Amino acid sequence: MHASVRLLRRLSSSSSSRSLRRLPFHPSPLPPPHPFPLPLLRTRTRALLPHLAGRRLSTISWASTPSVRLGECGALGTPAIPEVEKSEGEEEVDSVVARHDTDAFAAVELALDSVVKVFTVSSGPNYFLPWQNKSQRESMGSGFVISGRRIVTNAHVVADHTFVLVRKHGSPTKYKAEVQAVGHECDLALLTVESEEFWEGMNSLDLGDIPFLQEAVAVVGYPQGGDNISVTKGIVSRVEPTQYAHGATQLMAIQIDAAINPGNSGGPAIMGDKVAGVAFQNLSGAENIGYIIPVPIINRFISGVEESGKYSGFCSLGISCQATENIQIRECFGMRPEMTGVLVSRINPLSDAYKVLRKDDILLEFDGVPIANDGTVPFRNRERITFDHLVSMKKPEETSVIKVLRDGKEHELTVTLRPLQPLVPVHQFDKLPSYYIFAGFVFIPLTQPYLHEFGEDWYNTSPRRLCERALRELPKKADQQLVILSQVLMDDINVGYERLAELQVRKVNGVEVENLKHLCSIVEGCTEENLRFDLDDERVIVLKFQNAKLATSRILKRHRIPSAMSSDLSDEQASNETDVVGRGLPGVVHWLRRLLFG
Repeated sequence: MHASVRLLRRLSSSSSSRSLRRLPFHPSPLPPPHPFPLPLLRTRTRALLPHLAGRRLSTISWASTPSVRLGECGALGTPAIPEVEKSEGEEEVDSVVARHDTDAFAAVELALDSVVKVFTVSSGPNYFLPWQNKSQRESMGSGFVISGRRIVTNAHVVADHTFVLVRKHGSPTKYKAEVQAVGHECDLALLTVESEEFWEGMNSLDLGDIPFLQEAVAVVGYPQGGDNISVTKGIVSRVEPTQYAHGATQLMAIQIDAAINPGNSGGPAIMGDKVAGVAFQNLSGAENIGYIIPVPIINRFISGVEESGKYSGFCSLGISCQATENIQIRECFGMRPEMTGVLVSRINPLSDAYKVLRKDDILLEFDGVPIANDGTVPFRNRERITFDHLVSMKKPEETSVIKVLRDGKEHELTVTLRPLQPLVPVHQFDKLPSYYIFAGFVFIPLTQPYLHEFGEDWYNTSPRRLCERALRELPKKADQQLVILSQVLMDDINVGYERLAELQVRKVNGVEVENLKHLCSIVEGCTEENLRFDLDDERVIVLKFQNAKLATSRILKRHRIPSAMSSDLSDEQASNETDVVGRGLPGVVHWLRRLLFG
């Protein structure tokens, strides 16, 4: 998984902005033909007007000779060069080219009043120093208007945002935008703009359907290399579940051969007069391989926001499966020749499937759809797709019927689907990391963003044990976290313990640690003289509790750290203290009544 994540690149741009100059556009009537016919928009970003279009001809573009007969410019009816009759194949190619060029102009016309440029100021947290943020940075992306006065863009365009502006085509004014909802797994976000002036003359785009293979789409946006709107044409190459680089999830995506560049992120891919997808990433090291988010994923995201008011997530069955393509494994588990399915190898204890499925079950069908031995199901015209796509399209708390083969007998089981969170979070955008500092020991929950701080090659440079746990371990109960000692802020109180960083905390005073909040409550509620931490590799830390508590304040002051714990832990602690006081008052009143009145 880590390798594919590194190869896929998100496409927001960090180039500096320049003033936008509106280019004239004449949809009707069409401008006079250019001396050189307009080539297909394929590998390079083109400008809006025919005379600004690139002149590099591709193999399927118009011929380089003029399309009119020379005699039409001289004496009437006396052509200087006779017209050569075209074969049926050439006429068909010319027809396709003309239709593609017409689609490109139509896409531009639609985009002018719908596609916007997004300007984001963001500041992500520093996971090595979780009490502070990194320096802010500016980035740019694209977006487009849909019904309900909303703007669709990519989640990575507005991730960790502190301020967002949008600008429509032909306007020098930037308008403040608010982020209504963000789905980092599907890399989508919804923006709203309060200014009535912004919405004047803006048109919404309609969502279409999944394009078929070899259909042409036009990607519209604001990629790097210029400040004006850009259109890039491409052909649909494949449709299948793909690793989303931003959310590290496996969802359906459409691969196209258009040159999608940084800044294109969030721009629509238009087919005909409707949106076929949202541009969001490309393949690093490959030429003209881009990916767009298909309409079913967009609709699933938007409908979830409309129903619950916030992003609801994508469902998971919570199982790991193995293909049964080898005939010997099928015979071993009692599969008849006509049966197909996959072997259940691991089940998430937090999933509903944990209650009904067993290890070594053969999953035969999902909602009546047969699953092949390689884990795929039928999709459209002779295409196949992994059955995970059927699961991801379900809404939270929906039920599905699955057919399994267990001990040679078939069973139909009902399972409730819901989004599942991994033991180690894959991402933590738009929120501050949790931390707790005691006696200079910095405790944090293990997250993949923490491992990413070790560099681009974090899989090989981060602590090997922590990396393996992050990628492979499953949670055993809700709210479980792997709490680690990330670093030691040196002081007299912790001399000799500085080499124990980057180890997991197993127990505190003999109590197994469930999560960071639990560790914090054990330490703060300590009533013994000594405080003991049991770590990985049977390492032990012992502190005099009162001395360590006094040392904490001077260490915080020395390192200019505003608080010994993150805001989520301090708010929780304050809430617990309020609850204790609230529960205690009725008891005090009852005791006084008995004392005074008997």
